[in-house]
Amino acid sequence: MVEIHNVYCVGRNYRLHAAELGNDVPSAPMLFMKPSHAAVQTVEGILRVPGTQGSVHYEAELVVRIGQPYRPGMAPDELFSHLTVGLDLTLRSLQDELKAKGLPWLSAKGFRNSAPLGRWLAYPGEASLAGQDFGLRLNGREVQRGNAKDMVFGLRELADFVGQAFGLGPGDILFTGTPAGVGSLSDGDVLEWWYGDRTLGQAKVCMDP
Repeated sequence: MVEIHNVYCVGRNYRLHAAELGNDVPSAPMLFMKPSHAAVQTVEGILRVPGTQGSVHYEAELVVRIGQPYRPGMAPDELFSHLTVGLDLTLRSLQDELKAKGLPWLSAKGFRNSAPLGRWLAYPGEASLAGQDFGLRLNGREVQRGNAKDMVFGLRELADFVGQAFGLGPGDILFTGTPAGVGSLSDGDVLEWWYGDRTLGQAKVCMDP
């Protein structure tokens, strides 16, 4: 896997997902981060996740990789070099506890293997993204399907927001938000995440004791 530096993530970037969790749609991009150690390439294999900290939820997302240092006004087609689908895994019960106390989400979002990534594709260009859905199958059944055109904040807005506030450079990746349909994982579940007609990642879930 290519070296990953910063892992930026966008919350509540699909209206139906915000609604299913009872959250308001933000008026500006809502960002959080995961440690680079959370990212793991899972083209196929075993995905180990915590099994004793409450429910672990899957959230399938388009993920873009930064290929050039950010400059104000850059078009996404200049900035992004690659695209994949990844999972923003979340310890949902723990996240709810942290939110209720007004505490950061790191423990719920940043554990090891909480950002499994599929096979990287060359970034196809902003114009072509609307023509390809992405999603997740759980044990052979489709549970999530989304499209970049349904994002609350598009790739250009996200790039400008993150780039100007925090900086973006080669090796950084950006999780762009999840569509509706998130749910919990069980030991032995088989996950398959896809973009268009291509499967980019597969994994069998192993809940660690």
